[in-house]
Amino acid sequence: MNAIEKTPVGDVVQYVHALGRAARAAAVEMARATTAAKNATLAAIAQAVEADADALARANARDLDAASALDAAARDRLTLTPARIAAMATGLREIAALPDPIGAITDLTPRPTGIQVGRMRVPLGVIGIIYESRPNVTADAAALCLKAGNAVILRGGSEALHSNQAIAACVARGLEAAGLPPTAVQVVATADRAAVGALLQSPECVDVIVPRGGKSLIERVTAEARVPVIKHL
Repeated sequence: MNAIEKTPVGDVVQYVHALGRAARAAAVEMARATTAAKNATLAAIAQAVEADADALARANARDLDAASALDAAARDRLTLTPARIAAMATGLREIAALPDPIGAITDLTPRPTGIQVGRMRVPLGVIGIIYESRPNVTADAAALCLKAGNAVILRGGSEALHSNQAIAACVARGLEAAGLPPTAVQVVATADRAAVGALLQSPECVDVIVPRGGKSLIERVTAEARVPVIKHL
């Protein structure tokens, strides 16, 4: 999907809700996905990232060209060097090599009746992740959500819009190659801040929000969210 630079708020809300409906359908399939299918997906995404390294660099160059007002540190966070693109592929394979968390049972406690009660790890459903600047977070976040059997809607920083969309295209190809729905990972393709509000206030779209960024972002998410929030501040 092409970027929507600025649209009426109503249209943005409808767009986010459409992403949510697609994610809900994909989450059902992801919850049933086998460990082998999820690992194959991550391996295929890593291959796509490596194969599309030049395309990722071109998309990143578009973002950098538009970000001339950023300071040196911010531009560095935004930049995808060849080494960082290679590191993305490596990270995807490292996540694939991790044990599958789904189905793991912990804290078993025997009851007087003779049964044991414990906790089983299950997918959360649809996760919304809001983050800033670093486009490599798109690959990392997508991989972790897929490994845990979830669908995810990603809203990265507007300055990294083209980079994030290019990475998302690699993710979609990997999902399709493994027979899983490409809509299990979707990037919000608009720089309009109204999309963040729509995501935060749509429990029908997402089950949990994870913000990653500075204090102001965390405070906004905490204040506006109508869904559970997992935050680091």
